[in-house]
Amino acid sequence: MSEAATRQPLAEGAAPGTGTGRRPNMPLVLAGIGAALVCAVLLSVFVGTERVAPDRVSAVLIGTGDREAHVLVWEYRVPRTLVAVAVGAALGAAGALIQAYTRNPLADPGILGVNAGAALGVSLAVWAGASASVTALVWPALAGACLATVAVLLLASTGRGPATPVRMTLAGVALAAVLGGLATGMRLIDPQTFERYRSWAAGSVAGRSPSDLAEVAPYLLIGLVAAVALVRSLNAVALGEDVASSLGVSPRRTRLLTILAVTMLVGAATAVAGPIGFLGLMVPHACRLLVGNDQTRVIPLSILMAPVVLLLADTVARVIVPLREVPVGIVTAFIGAPVLIWLVRDRKVNTQ
Repeated sequence: MSEAATRQPLAEGAAPGTGTGRRPNMPLVLAGIGAALVCAVLLSVFVGTERVAPDRVSAVLIGTGDREAHVLVWEYRVPRTLVAVAVGAALGAAGALIQAYTRNPLADPGILGVNAGAALGVSLAVWAGASASVTALVWPALAGACLATVAVLLLASTGRGPATPVRMTLAGVALAAVLGGLATGMRLIDPQTFERYRSWAAGSVAGRSPSDLAEVAPYLLIGLVAAVALVRSLNAVALGEDVASSLGVSPRRTRLLTILAVTMLVGAATAVAGPIGFLGLMVPHACRLLVGNDQTRVIPLSILMAPVVLLLADTVARVIVPLREVPVGIVTAFIGAPVLIWLVRDRKVNTQ
């Protein structure tokens, strides 16, 4: 298959792996995902490691519950749920942006090393004596995410030919391994300093407070607004840089804004919840199966669907081991790894 053929976008509105251009009812899809999000939020509030009767939780939500249930719901489960919604939306948008810009269905903030870059930035800050507050960790995470994104693009572009999906994936996996090894080495050298970050390093939304979310909210908001604003530019760039320029879209500006948006989203999400992988891979692909390749549909739907997946994964993480919790990053990895294998094996996914 020629290089030009491999970089052609799929037909507008067609789901990957299908030959149909049928456009589903977008309002119906949005209503379904919205209902799923409401159900996932309620499930996250009602289900936890410590079993509390549903009637007690319901009483707390309407303001008449007992003190013990009130503390458990409002000081633990509700903040955790809000953080999961925000982090899920950020990672879903970041994955959709990366896949749209690179035209690579295997792209993901974790696979391309962006999560590892943000995690290394946080580890360096902690090793250098930064405080445990999310405020002190945001900028190191943003810097690490930005450097990792740029490094992958540069590595994939070296040598002959442009940055193909396979080259970007290989560069990202290699970079993630190197950055992850550096971060792990620092934690092993000084285990006492990193003891309180053990759960964070595996990816977790447990124990996060509203103040933690408030500290990263501006960066998440900027990233989400940028992601929505880029949808039409990304559609134009998918037709080729020459065509995009003829339509009045600057490929260079689109590239820069995409990198900045991904940096904001992944850096802020990693600062508050640690590196959570595969979410940005699974969700945009599922959205394309539902609504095709139009980014005006895929990116907003990814922002809505990713919190559903993360909330369900976090709920499973609370109950899968009796009386103990598993970091949600481990659950998303167990779900995402088979999805990645399926994508690689799918002959209709363009990876050459």
